[in-house]
Amino acid sequence: MSQQLGIKHIIAVSSGKGGVGKSTVSANVAVALAQQGYRVGLLDADITGPNLPIIMGIHGYPQSSGEKLRPFEAHGVKVMSMGFLVAPDTAMIWRGPMIHQAIQQLLRDVDWGELDFMIIDLPPGTGDAQLTLSQSVPLAGALIVTQPQEMALGDARRGIAMFGQVNVPVLGIIENMSGDFFGEGGGKRLAEELGIPFLGSIPLDPQVRVGGDVGEPIVVTTPDALASEALKQLAVDVARRVEEAGDDGDISLSIS
Repeated sequence: MSQQLGIKHIIAVSSGKGGVGKSTVSANVAVALAQQGYRVGLLDADITGPNLPIIMGIHGYPQSSGEKLRPFEAHGVKVMSMGFLVAPDTAMIWRGPMIHQAIQQLLRDVDWGELDFMIIDLPPGTGDAQLTLSQSVPLAGALIVTQPQEMALGDARRGIAMFGQVNVPVLGIIENMSGDFFGEGGGKRLAEELGIPFLGSIPLDPQVRVGGDVGEPIVVTTPDALASEALKQLAVDVARRVEEAGDDGDISLSIS
């Protein structure tokens, strides 16, 4: 049985490696899109390690809307995460079929309403969550977040290869935490090597970490910071690429 979702474009944010700031990028891009006037949803598909409740500054259990859960809203973005449904200290020791079912329910059993964009924050790696989404909904594309150093780039390569195998277009590579500490330029080199668009570098800025800890994304708290400018430009570029590649946007996505 299929369920209709009034969402124009679904974008996955992925990384082959944990700790590269993928959830932070997801949250800030979603908020930046909302600041541009788009209707935006943010889905935390990292079932066993949800971080978006902290990054977006949301706590508590969601209310119901008829037979569906009502997503929280923060900074102009509708947000849903498994982190709202379980106690913070609960260990989610789940096998693949349970993760598959949880992601399906977060899509199907939440009253998302009409959205221009849904940003899906994927867990690290190339496992069950990635396969579930690629097989359940037509993704407009994937964003690959990496750090500049070679160890992170190697994992990003594997993530890109995975999306190629499931026929999901890669919208581009983002180099996060760029600067003297982690180095710079690795993301651009990887993009050139693979013939994938390079969407820019986000400089390492302590305010990004501070904002994530207190639930205030940097594009809200410090909009003139270099990292904020890079994230806002990233949102502009992503929206343009997706809208140029898609149809008129008047569609309903179906999940089964």
